[in-house]
Amino acid sequence: MATRGGAVPFRSSDGLSTRQVGNSDEVQVRIDPLHADLDDEILVLRSQVHKLRHVAQEIHSEAKYQNEFMDQLQMTLIRAQASLKNNMRRLNSSIVRSGSNHVMHVVLFALFCLFLVYFWSKFSRR
Repeated sequence: MATRGGAVPFRSSDGLSTRQVGNSDEVQVRIDPLHADLDDEILVLRSQVHKLRHVAQEIHSEAKYQNEFMDQLQMTLIRAQASLKNNMRRLNSSIVRSGSNHVMHVVLFALFCLFLVYFWSKFSRR
């Protein structure tokens, strides 16, 4: 017996079988009363439903934990980005402020060297 999608349906040894209904996620259960011990089948189904419920709860807990972790990571990155932007602004203003002093020192040193070379050349001719 084949179902839609090519999957083989679950079939117990005691006459309980399942099949999918249409394109939905519903499962239709058919019980063959001649070969079935209904209480055992119900207990097996109950156990499987309990396991599936437990798995679904674990998936939900993990998804919730991962979402909280992603939110914290995003907030940390936003804070780091703001801090980096602030530090870059301070560094740029510091470079501009101290850079103009350095340029002035270099220009004065160059002028001093030019005068030194000029006077040295003037006095070396005599």
